[in-house]
Amino acid sequence: MNIICEKEKILKAINSVVKAVASKTTMPILEGILIQTNDKEIKLTTYDLEIGIEYIMEAEVKEEGSTVVNAIMFSEIIRKLPDVEIHIYLNENNLLVIECEGSLYKLATMNPDEFPELPRIDIESAIEVEQNTLKNMIRKTIFAVSTEENRPIFTGCLFEVSSNCLNVVSVDGFRLAWKKQLLNDKVGDFKAVIPGKTLIEVNKIILDSFDKIKIGVSKNQALFEMENCKIVTRLLEGEFLNYASVIPSSWETRIKVNKNQFQDCFERISLISASATEKEKRYPVKLMVDIGKITIACTNQTGDAKEEMYVETEGKNIEIGFNPKYFLDCLKVIEDEEIYVELGTSISPCIIRPIEKTGDYTYMILPIKLKD
Repeated sequence: MNIICEKEKILKAINSVVKAVASKTTMPILEGILIQTNDKEIKLTTYDLEIGIEYIMEAEVKEEGSTVVNAIMFSEIIRKLPDVEIHIYLNENNLLVIECEGSLYKLATMNPDEFPELPRIDIESAIEVEQNTLKNMIRKTIFAVSTEENRPIFTGCLFEVSSNCLNVVSVDGFRLAWKKQLLNDKVGDFKAVIPGKTLIEVNKIILDSFDKIKIGVSKNQALFEMENCKIVTRLLEGEFLNYASVIPSSWETRIKVNKNQFQDCFERISLISASATEKEKRYPVKLMVDIGKITIACTNQTGDAKEEMYVETEGKNIEIGFNPKYFLDCLKVIEDEEIYVELGTSISPCIIRPIEKTGDYTYMILPIKLKD
């Protein structure tokens, strides 16, 4: 194997695939990048047995071949080299040689025949969406994915196509995020739960562009495919929440509020809500709705805080408590200028949605019982 490539191009390829390198494994081969060449391209592959990424880039190939090299060492060396052409080849001792201006590195390699093949996916259902659309859908839902491994199904996002509409839904037991997108092409209905860890990496790789990405699913695998990159992942097994049935269809109190002002209030209140002694603990924030006004308040051992906003209100007065982090996570991803906050009783879920395109995005938070 003997190749010459531009640093910028190979670094982009490495950065794309390194996300699927196994970090804790008894198989050293999974800590490597499989490098393969043909007459004018290099293919880099990584696979941790849950997610696999394959990236193809153009390069000057002087001699075809393949090898596996430790991913972290290889990526760090390439990253720190100057921005010029890099010469990479296998020498007679089967060491991977990296040459660039005055730099010379030799790395131990592993047998490419031992690198596991990425799963072959017999796609049963597939859709194509623009990359910026998928990026936006993941961004608006991924933060509500559960991190609790005792309910594995909720550590992923549901991708459901129904009536030619893609629904991406995440839920962690305390909140739910649901983003909808009408599809241009007519496709059959299907559903699959894709691991949140995979979607985080997909979102890093895809571009904020109108280029298309294909999403295909089989019985237990999913494939994300772009022009020069392919990502394969296992699907999560189990029954996902019937999300549409848990969202309240009516409200007793509704607030119309400027999203940025509301977010600023919650960010300031969060300073008091966060516990100084217990890092993960947050004290509940009380939301009090009166005619034409809302008050957001919090008290703990550090102090107390109160914010008042004059807003449009409909329905009954109410007092209700929330974890402010859940509000902030949602508000940070909403671009709309104004939102509705819909409430029922002090123990029923709160719904946040944009005023324009009301059905486009829905966010639900469960309240916290306030102490008397």
